[in-house]
Amino acid sequence: MKMPAAVIREEILKSGVISFARFMELALYCPETGYYESKKDTVGQRGDFITSVSVGSLFGELLAFQFAEWLEALRIADCGLRIVEAGAHDGKLAADILSWLQTHRPKLFSEIEYVILEPSVRRETWQKELLEKFAPRVRWFSDFANLKLKTQNAKLAGIIFSNELLDAFPVHRHGWDANEKKWFEWGVGFADGQFVWHKIPNPQSAIRNPQLESFLPDNYTIETSPAAETWWRAAAGNLAHGKLLAIDYGFTTDEIFSPGRTRGTLRAYHRHHVTDDILANPGEQDLTAHVNFSALEKTGEATGLRTEAFSTQPQFLTRILQKAVAEKYFTEWDARRTRQWQTLTHPEHLGRAFRVLVQSK
Repeated sequence: MKMPAAVIREEILKSGVISFARFMELALYCPETGYYESKKDTVGQRGDFITSVSVGSLFGELLAFQFAEWLEALRIADCGLRIVEAGAHDGKLAADILSWLQTHRPKLFSEIEYVILEPSVRRETWQKELLEKFAPRVRWFSDFANLKLKTQNAKLAGIIFSNELLDAFPVHRHGWDANEKKWFEWGVGFADGQFVWHKIPNPQSAIRNPQLESFLPDNYTIETSPAAETWWRAAAGNLAHGKLLAIDYGFTTDEIFSPGRTRGTLRAYHRHHVTDDILANPGEQDLTAHVNFSALEKTGEATGLRTEAFSTQPQFLTRILQKAVAEKYFTEWDARRTRQWQTLTHPEHLGRAFRVLVQSK
């Protein structure tokens, strides 16, 4: 069983310099040995980073309340309702959502199907262990094509959502050559026993911002994620009626294309520390880049979706909580919930960088 570093090294020695997107794909998703394939406990205090889910059950319970409201409004004759989660990791968020629905919306719980899109057999095993008590309500598919094939249902009614998924999709890194006044791509090579950056000419780059290019410093770097846009397009294309939702680290295009952010948003995380050594120890550290929400918004609208909301996570969760409290939910508020709420919404914790995009059809 080869580790990601060995697989990447062999591919470079065989084919030459590879794109960083390919490096990131192998480091994170190399079968059996990639970061997300081999490490179950990457999240939480003992892992490499904290997520909204690892903070506690409040995040999933608030989502469940909002999902219930959306699903109740979506009841269509002869059309089953689904919640589709992509990137469920160990299944904890699904468990929190289903538990709340089972307790507070039992009729709706008995009618819906919870679908998890999971290409990894190993991660599917982790999820099934945690979600065993919900087994009759949960089904697994590797992707949208597999879902369509096995359910013989061209499009679905309900909710398709992801939480901290798209920031882990492979990204291409683009650099600006101030002397040549053109973009290049950062690729990855291997020299002197380590992975190193290489410039790849990229005259066909779709990046264009004439107003700023004359002011950009040499080697100014930004990332693009065609893979994330492709996934969003597929999700939008599989939605007949309902909502498409993403919660993630991210910026608008204008925020990403900032002269003050010269090194892009790509980061590596290991044991709660951010490291600039992106190419070190592939498979042993998380790699993530901020999502371009403007690109997703345009992609969804081009597929026929309507943008309902684009907000920060605190704004999104606060609106949900206000409605829930007005309907007499979440009235028992103790110190534990207060700590969870503060972590989810405070700008010094998870409230600063997370954005929420909601589109509908």
